[in-house]
Amino acid sequence: MQLKSFVLFALSVASFVVAVPNAESKRQAVPLAAVYTTCVKPRTIAFTFDDGPHIYNYDILEALKKVGAKGTFFLNGNNWNCIYDLDQTVRNIHSEGHQIGSHTWSHPNLKTLKTKEEIIAQLQPVDDALMKIVGVKPAMMRPPYGEYNDMVRAVAASRGQSLVNWDFDSGDSIGLPLKDSVAAYDALLKSNQSTIIALNHETSQTTAQKLIEDVMPKFKAAGYTLDTVAGCLGLEPYQNVGIPGTRDASWTCTNGPK
Repeated sequence: MQLKSFVLFALSVASFVVAVPNAESKRQAVPLAAVYTTCVKPRTIAFTFDDGPHIYNYDILEALKKVGAKGTFFLNGNNWNCIYDLDQTVRNIHSEGHQIGSHTWSHPNLKTLKTKEEIIAQLQPVDDALMKIVGVKPAMMRPPYGEYNDMVRAVAASRGQSLVNWDFDSGDSIGLPLKDSVAAYDALLKSNQSTIIALNHETSQTTAQKLIEDVMPKFKAAGYTLDTVAGCLGLEPYQNVGIPGTRDASWTCTNGPK
C-alpha cells in the first residue's frame, strides 16, 4: 500500500510539473501585429512611397492626380527631412485623399534595437507629428528595409498598428536605372499578377518625375484599380482622426531619437 501511494503521489507531482509550463505559456502569450505583403482585392495595385516627406512629393501627387489614383505614403519624422519643416507637404498628401502611414522617426533597422522602449521611441514621435499636422494616427507602419522581428510586431500590436511590406520593388532605392525599373514594372504587368503592393521612394527624382508617370497609366489601362494599401486590404487607414494642432515650440525635430 505504501508503494502504491508513493507511485500515485509521484504521478500527481509529475502531472503538476508538466501542467505549469503550459499554463505559463498561455499566460505570457503576446499579441503580434499582422504583416501584409500584398493586397487582397483582385486586380488591385497599391503604389507606395517611402522616406518622405520630400521635395519630389509634388511631382508624385501630380502624377497620381492625372491618372485618378490614390497612393500610400510611409513617412519618416527626421530622415531626409524634418517632417515639421515640410508640414504643408504632409497636408497636401492628406487633403488629396492619399493614405499616410508611419515609417519610423529616423529609419533604423528595427531588428537591431534591443528594447521595446527603443522601438516605441521610433514610432511614438511620428504618430505625434501626424496628429499635430493633419490630425490622424496611422493604423499601418512600414518597418525600414522591411525588417522586423516578434518584438517589433508585439510593440506595433500594442500600439494598434499592423506592418506593411511589399511584393514588388521598383529598385529605385538602390539606384536602379529608370529603364530597368520601367522594364521590371512592364514584366510585372505582363505576369498578370492579381494583387500587388509596389515599393517606391519619393526621394528618387526619376521615380517622382518619370517612372510613376510612365507605369501607372499602363496598369490602369490593363484594368487594375490603383488604390491605397488600406483600400486594397479593406481596412481602415487610421486609428484616430481628429483636429490638427497649432504650430508651437514642440514642432521641431531637434529632440527626437537619432
